[in-house]
Amino acid sequence: MGKFDRRMRRSAACAVCILICRLCVGQQIPPEQSSPAQPPPALTESTQSSPAQATPVAPSQAQTSPAPLPDAPNAAPATNAAAVPAYEQQPKRIMGVLPNFRSVTAGANVPKETTREKLVTATEDNYDYTSLFFAVFIAADSFATKSTPEFHQGAAGFARYYWHTVADQSVENYFVELIVPAVTHEDSRYYAMGREGGSFWKRAGYSLTRGLITRTDTDKPTFNYSEVVGSAAAASISIFYYPTKEQTVANGLRDWGLDVTYDSITFVFHEFWPDIHHAIFRTKDTKAAANP
Repeated sequence: MGKFDRRMRRSAACAVCILICRLCVGQQIPPEQSSPAQPPPALTESTQSSPAQATPVAPSQAQTSPAPLPDAPNAAPATNAAAVPAYEQQPKRIMGVLPNFRSVTAGANVPKETTREKLVTATEDNYDYTSLFFAVFIAADSFATKSTPEFHQGAAGFARYYWHTVADQSVENYFVELIVPAVTHEDSRYYAMGREGGSFWKRAGYSLTRGLITRTDTDKPTFNYSEVVGSAAAASISIFYYPTKEQTVANGLRDWGLDVTYDSITFVFHEFWPDIHHAIFRTKDTKAAANP
């Protein structure tokens, strides 16, 4: 039950983040108004002589159309990452303490994910300083609540909690982000919708379903074998390095379901993190934009 208790707390923490996100999204300021459109240049003599060549611009075409939604059929990415507004960017590390290496900025045009890049991303999610630092808090919580009594207390007990936490995330990340997607040719990244994607509930629903739906390396929607099968494989392996009392089929199935649920909730937090950051630090962002 130790792994179950620990992951329930992680899921609860993510749920709190979603509630905070909901409040922050409601406080968003509207995007800056674009500069007034310049009047069309005067028609030249050649244009006046050929009225059929002068094609008027329809009012609907003069407005900026929203960016195509992720996974939409035949929808090309809107732009490259450098052209996306700063408040829409997905950072590699959230507040410098949470890893966010799999998220792709909304509307960013990114190249196909190679097997080498999958290896690099999985390794960063496992052994970047933010991942190892975050594991300290998870291990400390399990240590304080004695979630696995067989580990005992003291420095040696905390060390057992910590290396088990790091091993759990390493096994899962390598299966979910590297091994299975390399076999099934799936893109393990999370493609954010961003503000142009729709309402809060539409974006939240999209994020939650990414635990079951992903895209292939050729940008086609597909069942998320990487997440579902990869988490099942990781849960099956991880129970064998826990005490014998924890090595049950029930615990393995429970951990499998919690892993998929936790990752889906994490996608929601990553989707709305730019909104949360902009809502909290928008004054700072505005000053930075005014004084480049």
